Amino acid sequence: VQLQAFGGGSVQAGESVKLSCAASGRTGSGYTFAWFRQTPGKEREYVAGTFRNNGIGYYAESVKGRFTISKDNSKSTVFLQMNSLKPEDTAVYYCAASSTVIFSARYSQAAYTYWGQGTQVTVSS
Repeated sequence: VQLQAFGGGSVQAGESVKLSCAASGRTGSGYTFAWFRQTPGKEREYVAGTFRNNGIGYYAESVKGRFTISKDNSKSTVFLQMNSLKPEDTAVYYCAASSTVIFSARYSQAAYTYWGQGTQVTVSS
């Protein structure tokens, strides 16, 4: 499985960005997808994700109500719609996937097998 993330860029606070993560290879309904982000000197943190094919999006408290994760199964693509962006959302965003994530571990980066290359999102005040 290979993941390719794209869609980052530089925006002003309050604007929106939509990230995409295209998956190639076998990523059926048993796969869990997630978006993480990382800033220099900090641990990679969970932003949003799915769990297998349960249709529910899970979010970090800091992005609830502003970010939305969605999947297009026909195109094996996962999206992260980010609205009302804040300067503290500035980070490199990574998509991740795994077929072996257990529910209780879905927020941990260690649970994910496959990673995209990261895409920079910069939000200016």
